[in-house]
Amino acid sequence: MPTDPPAAAVPRPLKLAAAVVAAEGLVLVVLGIAEAFTIQSSRLFLGLTTTVFFILYGAGLGLVARGLSRASTWSRGPAVFAQLIQLLVAYSFWGASTKAVSVALALAAIGVLVGIFQKASTEALADDPTKDHPVL
Repeated sequence: MPTDPPAAAVPRPLKLAAAVVAAEGLVLVVLGIAEAFTIQSSRLFLGLTTTVFFILYGAGLGLVARGLSRASTWSRGPAVFAQLIQLLVAYSFWGASTKAVSVALALAAIGVLVGIFQKASTEALADDPTKDHPVL
């Protein structure tokens, strides 16, 4: 069974990207829990599905962040996909009262993408089946 790479083998930009993805996941889990406390009987199904989606998506981002922090090859694709989705969400929030949210979402997504596509990060995430290890 492969072992974890030493901490020095994971480049700093990749560690920073993993930290931002972990923070995004945590925010989504907190939003899911907050949504659970505001569910009303008139919109029960919508509230439940939103709660479950936010919590599962946040947990998924947590696993992706763990993979990035361990330089696991599999984690690059889901991380990039999530950040591209986040850029679209940021665009949809662009407006008078939500402009700050839009900017924060876009900056976080761009920061993660830059961290993942740095040369050192790309080399650390290069497809090498002998160094890849399971998520848990």
